[in-house]
Amino acid sequence: MTESNAVASIPAGRPVQAQCRFDPALLLQAQGVQVAIFDVDGCLTDGRIYIGADGEGVKAFNTLDGQGIKLLASGGITPVVITGRDSPAVRRRCADLGVGRALFGVHDKLAAAAALLADMGASWQSLAVLGDDWPDLPLMTRCAFACAPVNAHVEVRSVAHHVTEARGGHGAAREFCDLLLMAAGRYAALLDGHLVTLDSAAT
Repeated sequence: MTESNAVASIPAGRPVQAQCRFDPALLLQAQGVQVAIFDVDGCLTDGRIYIGADGEGVKAFNTLDGQGIKLLASGGITPVVITGRDSPAVRRRCADLGVGRALFGVHDKLAAAAALLADMGASWQSLAVLGDDWPDLPLMTRCAFACAPVNAHVEVRSVAHHVTEARGGHGAAREFCDLLLMAAGRYAALLDGHLVTLDSAAT
């Protein structure tokens, strides 16, 4: 059977109703977000750092989080990574996910974010941030929408508009992305689109 014949024989799929739910007040708070900044350690990973004799070489990432970041970009919200550490693994992960704006080894996240927003022509009122520790506080206390993983430091959780049910490195970033997409009114359309064709690129 040729590929075209095989495609023609695919049956119609069953309808899928979105099951993801967030408090309406939370979605209202997150409306208007155009840029989403992600910390890495503790947000895109579980926070553990593996250091061998040759330095840091391995990090574990979650494919749910990766798909969420790609969906975020598809939904018109620009994902950005700003991290205090630098490693080939993080650079590779950002490249795999198509994150074009990523800053590594940043000591002053506030200055870095301010310069980045100015370069993008974006405002603090259009910014959402996912962070887990004190270096993220200057961004989280100034952005329109702040989110923290459930295992973030207590001071960070205290300033977050939303604390995820999932832990950092285990779906927290995906929950953040889902919330932003729902607030932007793009979640349902993206879900429907994936019932027709799945993205085969790396997540």
